[in-house]
Amino acid sequence: MVNSEVIKKPIKINWINTLFLTITLVLAVFGSIWHGFTYGITWVEFAIFFFWYFACGLSITVGYHRLFSHRSHQAILPLRISYALFGAGAFQNSILEWSSDHRRHHKETDKEGDPYNASRGFWWSHFFWIMVDEEDGVVDYSNVPDLQKDWVVRIQHRFIFTIGFLIGMVAPAIIGYIIGGIPTAIGGFVWGGLVRTVFVHHGTFLINSAAHVWGKQSYTTDNSSKDSLWLAFFTFGEGYHNFHHAFQADYRNGFKWWQWDPSKWWISAWALIKFNSKLKRTSQSSIEAAKMKTKFSIIVEKSEPIHDKKKMEIFEMRCKEYIVSMKKTLRSLDEKREQMRNASSRTRSNISSQISQTKEAIARINIDFQKLLDDMMLPSFHHSV
Repeated sequence: MVNSEVIKKPIKINWINTLFLTITLVLAVFGSIWHGFTYGITWVEFAIFFFWYFACGLSITVGYHRLFSHRSHQAILPLRISYALFGAGAFQNSILEWSSDHRRHHKETDKEGDPYNASRGFWWSHFFWIMVDEEDGVVDYSNVPDLQKDWVVRIQHRFIFTIGFLIGMVAPAIIGYIIGGIPTAIGGFVWGGLVRTVFVHHGTFLINSAAHVWGKQSYTTDNSSKDSLWLAFFTFGEGYHNFHHAFQADYRNGFKWWQWDPSKWWISAWALIKFNSKLKRTSQSSIEAAKMKTKFSIIVEKSEPIHDKKKMEIFEMRCKEYIVSMKKTLRSLDEKREQMRNASSRTRSNISSQISQTKEAIARINIDFQKLLDDMMLPSFHHSV
């Protein structure tokens, strides 16, 4: 149901954004077909497409999103400049405006203040919000004072359209011309410019829309964000959106080493040679606590009709005890692993035994917690008088 206050807002079509989104899509479809039949598609067009696709896509996910919006890590100047250049070429506005919108999204998720409020429908959050203006006057950048101090961000914001056109459209055409003349220059413009822009656009838009509709909620149920493996494949790892909303400062969206998150791997790779630093990680104890709270809250909704208030209070108290115990035990495990890294060969065996015992304790807590959830779904035959 759409909020009536939202409906009352005056809606004006943003013709620049609307025409750009529409024209690039139409030109990408017909341009790629025409170029393919007229000149044929070679490895050059594919190479240009994939280079610009990854350069612009990662500049949004790693640069605009995780570096500038959330400050999940720090990057040296050349990386920040490259994110500013290729991010402009992604045609998603400036770092300043993108980050301002995104911080509002996290602060007011699913509420009226959320620019791409998913509760207003899939297509609104996907791209309709870009095609209309609901606010008059000067854009409010009061939530990005840190970015306004960054000269890279300020210069990019001032010349965003020029930089975007040169990097996003002209540069791939020039590369194509250098390699193969006019036919590949056109191919570079069509595939590296138009087609790539459409792919990167809708990949990003899917996080605003699909990632709030389909998937799992393992870490928080406070908003509509979801985790989706298939979305992660199309969005450089951004599909683990529920985890991100629960722990937005973490430089990882897929926090497990095997989870598909190229943006995480990109950040980690540059950190190996000190180009990135101060990578923020959420502790395992906090992650597990969030998972337990979320599981409990989901079961609470199902079990409240079959238990009285006193019984539910007992369940809640037991849940809190398990969470406290889990956090304490996981912290102990981290401490023992650190001791193992610094231990001498004489003490390793003893510490290894302690680690095994701690893991067994964690397993027991998980078993007991699951037993609690199972008990909550059983009918209660003892009611208070």
